[in-house]
Amino acid sequence: MPRPFPLEGLGQQAVTQSEGVGEESGRHLEMLESVLALGGLVLLRDSVEWEGRSLLKALIKKSALCGEQIHILGCEVSEEEFREGFDSSINSQLVYHDLFRDPLNWSNTGEALPGGALEVLRAMCRRTGSGPVTIALDSLSWLLLHFPCTTLCQTLHALSHQDSCHDDSSPVEHTRVLGLLHEELHGSGPVEALSTLAQTEVILSGTGGQALAHILYRRPQQHPTRKTQWFSILPDFSLDLQGESPLKSQPHSDPHTPRTAGSTVPWSGPGHWSHLL
Repeated sequence: MPRPFPLEGLGQQAVTQSEGVGEESGRHLEMLESVLALGGLVLLRDSVEWEGRSLLKALIKKSALCGEQIHILGCEVSEEEFREGFDSSINSQLVYHDLFRDPLNWSNTGEALPGGALEVLRAMCRRTGSGPVTIALDSLSWLLLHFPCTTLCQTLHALSHQDSCHDDSSPVEHTRVLGLLHEELHGSGPVEALSTLAQTEVILSGTGGQALAHILYRRPQQHPTRKTQWFSILPDFSLDLQGESPLKSQPHSDPHTPRTAGSTVPWSGPGHWSHLL
């Protein structure tokens, strides 16, 4: 059985169950667990200054280690590049839906996904199997540039609320959607629409070799809460945490967090912009 993510004490240091796991290891897991804990849509907002795909892959690895079914909708990099850095046990759990190689089926080889990206997502909405599922979208920006914002938002809402979309004869455990958004490619309207749908939102910035995550948690019928966390992502997609702020209530609308200048990390290397357009 997959181990559920704890919902209590978000922003507090995790307590490990095994005596052999030290306090520091538990601390390194805490940020990933807290980001994943609420389920629904997890929105990762990156920029030219600080890429978000590495954090997306860290969250995917964490979900896989907890026994989740993992589906990847890959639009921006090749499957080989996306799988790079995961060990064989993680890669064996990933179901990769490849839209990068032939997104519009121009080659007419029969290898393109039937119905395209939205039909793949809608098929996931209609799934009948049980068990927790994590769906990673790499990226929401590609989808926004190819489909109307309202259509995408409706699909994401249905996808991230599957728990309530099935009757008692076909129970479905929680579905989590991890969406990577390159927000500088979009106007404020689409970004705000996606932000409204998200249960957890992570805005990335950084300086030097350290990333800074501004994390907003939205629990039903409660004020949003927020925290900031400095961290580095290691080559195996585990996190090295440097420091954090206490969890704070955010009673009003979510402000856009200013970014820290000084990062030179690109999103995915040369050619990223041209493939999105």
